[in-house]
Amino acid sequence: MMELSNPQARTRIKLCGFTRESDVEAAVGAGVDAIGFVLFAKSPRAVNAQRAAALARYLPPFVSPVLLFVNAQADEIRAACELIPQALLQFHGDESASGCQKLAAGRAYLRAARIPTGPAGADFDLVKYALDYSQAQAILLDAHVEGFGGGGKAFNWSLLPPSVNAHLVLSGGLNAVNVGDGIALLRPRCKSLAVDVSSAVEVDAPGGGTLKGIKDSEKMNHFVAAVRAADQRLAGLT
Repeated sequence: MMELSNPQARTRIKLCGFTRESDVEAAVGAGVDAIGFVLFAKSPRAVNAQRAAALARYLPPFVSPVLLFVNAQADEIRAACELIPQALLQFHGDESASGCQKLAAGRAYLRAARIPTGPAGADFDLVKYALDYSQAQAILLDAHVEGFGGGGKAFNWSLLPPSVNAHLVLSGGLNAVNVGDGIALLRPRCKSLAVDVSSAVEVDAPGGGTLKGIKDSEKMNHFVAAVRAADQRLAGLT
């Protein structure tokens, strides 16, 4: 197997689905690399472009805003980018490779790959997908569930190909307990690995589940600490 990754590389961290200024500030304090804003009206974590721009003003240099779109129109994307010119884009719908290029209009973007859960995950050709979307800055791996987004569900990471010539972002069902396993398993399989989480760092809802879009600062700190601990373990193996 071709070794594509640098075992000592630092895992980048994106937290997604922010709606409050205080949560953005807490995430920055925890040491994240990117903050995601969901510009998809059907999402329970949705914000509009103006709100995303207001929240993005709380980001210091070198912490990137990421705008998540699902089958959005070009004028919607263009208007959001005018408000947040430094943003990366994330396409999470049915956008084709050529469609992503046209919609991005020269801006850097991530392309989400929706991996089936269960044994069907072995049938997803990630090597071909990464080749088809080779103009994307990275391929974000999420679980394929009803609707769009991973819904906090994880797919079987071990079914992914042993070598993918792309930068990958692991998402879907991650939390402070399992993220280290995901990093150890996938980092040797790609150019570089980042992680992305939303529901696992949200405030617990009284009746179960989480309060969508409301982040828990303690959970965010624990998640970041778990990623850094995984990096240290991998570095110790080299």
